[in-house]
Amino acid sequence: MKSIIWIVSFIVSVSFQLFAQQPEVFTTFKGAINGYDAVAYFTEGKPVEGKKEYSHTWKGAEWYFSNQQNLKVFESNPEKFAPQYGGYCAYGMSRGYKATTEPDAWTIVDNKLYLNYNTEVRSMWKQKQEEYIKIANSYWPKVLKE
Repeated sequence: MKSIIWIVSFIVSVSFQLFAQQPEVFTTFKGAINGYDAVAYFTEGKPVEGKKEYSHTWKGAEWYFSNQQNLKVFESNPEKFAPQYGGYCAYGMSRGYKATTEPDAWTIVDNKLYLNYNTEVRSMWKQKQEEYIKIANSYWPKVLKE
């Protein structure tokens, strides 16, 4: 009987972990958006790895920046520089789900940063990006709650 109770408890525990809500911001052990500087995409036009000494907690995630200036800029207006859909894949969001992203698979559209799963997915996304953005925008509020 004890073993049955233990097995049921284990299954319930694992089920809760599997179906737990994913965080609003895509985070790895390196930090939000893989530890890359969100501001640098705008100011340097490329992904730049952030440094631990320039960090800021926002929306429950640790964000890293390559220098003090970028940290201050982000702190003053994080919504302007944070990637859309919490840094999850823009193409995946247009399909209604959260997917991880790679720092080099990025695009800025209308002064908004979008990340994608990889550069191949970004190429597909760019083919109909305006349409995909509209669809993803409609999914994001619902997916955010899941």
